[in-house]
Amino acid sequence: MRKNAVCVQPFRLIGALMLLAAIATRSNPPALAAGPEGVMTWAVHVTIAPRWLDPGETESAITPFMVLYAIHDALVKPMPAGQTTPSLAESWTTSPDGLAYEFVLRSGAIFHNGDPVTAEDVKFSFERYKGGGAQLLKDRVRAVEAVDPRRVRFRLKEAWPDFMTFYGTTATGAGWVVAKKYVEKVGDEGFRKAPIGAGPIAS
Repeated sequence: MRKNAVCVQPFRLIGALMLLAAIATRSNPPALAAGPEGVMTWAVHVTIAPRWLDPGETESAITPFMVLYAIHDALVKPMPAGQTTPSLAESWTTSPDGLAYEFVLRSGAIFHNGDPVTAEDVKFSFERYKGGGAQLLKDRVRAVEAVDPRRVRFRLKEAWPDFMTFYGTTATGAGWVVAKKYVEKVGDEGFRKAPIGAGPIAS
């Protein structure tokens, strides 16, 4: 009997200590951790390829788009508001037969050199695009028409419900717009060395 009593006592002691700890914790709950303060810096370390400065050569990969968002702008692009958020285009419509998409450009949009963004720039940018998905888009688009300085129309060879996905998301870089007059003046190589766009530093 004595032997059993000695063995049981340590378990009683441990149980009592656990009970005391539980009571202490309930009467003095730990302080909640303070919320974060200050500024958080987020960085992505990559070696920038010169072709990333030119939307006309954009690959179908997310990395080049970090550069595009900083310098350039697109008719529509993925933003927190949605996959195809109006950007240089303030609105667009689709014809009832699905064969035409018409975009209305935002009033007052300019490139960094002060030139206005026009329908001719949109047409030019699409036609010079040779990045990821270019062949698929060009096989399905019959024509791009600059209707007037603020309206551009894409005519398709046949109805293609995925047109906006391929034109206005990160699936391709075809929807990003460059300045026609500037690119024609400096050439593709000159543009990569000194790109101008209609991105954040433009109004």
